[in-house]
Amino acid sequence: MTRLADTARSLFPGVALAALVAMAAQFLSEHYGAPAMLMAILLGIALAFLSEEPRSAPGIAFSSRVLLRIGVALLGVRISTGMVQELGLGLLGLIIGGVLATIGASILAAWVLGRDRLFAFLSGGAVAICGASAAMAISSVLPRREEGERDLIFTVVSVTMLSTLAMIAYPILADRLGFDMRQTGVFLGGTIHDVAQVVGAGYSVSEETGDLATLVKLIRVTMLAPIVLGAALVMRRRAPEGAKRPPLVPGFVLGFLALAALNSAGLLPGWFSEAASAVSRWALLTAIAAVGMKTSLKKLLDVGGPAIALVAAQTAFIAVLLGVGIAMIA
Repeated sequence: MTRLADTARSLFPGVALAALVAMAAQFLSEHYGAPAMLMAILLGIALAFLSEEPRSAPGIAFSSRVLLRIGVALLGVRISTGMVQELGLGLLGLIIGGVLATIGASILAAWVLGRDRLFAFLSGGAVAICGASAAMAISSVLPRREEGERDLIFTVVSVTMLSTLAMIAYPILADRLGFDMRQTGVFLGGTIHDVAQVVGAGYSVSEETGDLATLVKLIRVTMLAPIVLGAALVMRRRAPEGAKRPPLVPGFVLGFLALAALNSAGLLPGWFSEAASAVSRWALLTAIAAVGMKTSLKKLLDVGGPAIALVAAQTAFIAVLLGVGIAMIA
């Protein structure tokens, strides 16, 4: 008991600081319309010196790892098999195909250009699945490396900014393409990176479009668990002989799948789902604030132009792929 109390005391300052940054980011988001994740990162980077302070460093490290996994696991309460039945097999196949094709094309492009395939997988997964949440989940199963946190922060910043631009531009683009309400909802939900921006874009068109866009987006979120699980299995096989291997199935993936199964079976009461969803959001926001506090702005700028071009190309790829597919199917 004494050991547990000592651990809690050592973690509290850093966790409290990360939570404070998350609350400040949420305040800015609610009052000025800025994406909360982006605000958390930028505020965290401005306070990066705190990660070198002995009193706060353990809690910041804890927040960036453990709270991240808790937040991703709790996303499972938003998933159910009933979502699939509402779309039909054609559109469902298009959405899943878009996710897999975007990740595959990203890794292939990195291999052809001689770039880091782990970064391509990280950014491709973020673009294809659910933005910052996917980036953090994927990052947690990648091998530990010196530039890992820098790549994570860059990916979160870039996909959040592109997602915000898409929230404004894509409804206009869908109208110019002649999409009806249903097609527009599928297009917005299938191409915009972050859930919040999908909601903003969808409901700016109509309530029907917003409902469908949110549904499509949550189906993309469902892809997070199998993608992360697959990555964990690949990384486990490629681990050097004698090195510590990641778990066969990460615990947070099991948690995600278990909650999704319970929700699909109707076994989760509404109050629990709402509370878990709120805890998930705050855990992820606090985790990304902590990751920002562990990141050097100088190292972030070292990512370079090719990485920016890759994320922009991934965004354009999934938009074109889904746009063509919707025009043919929906």
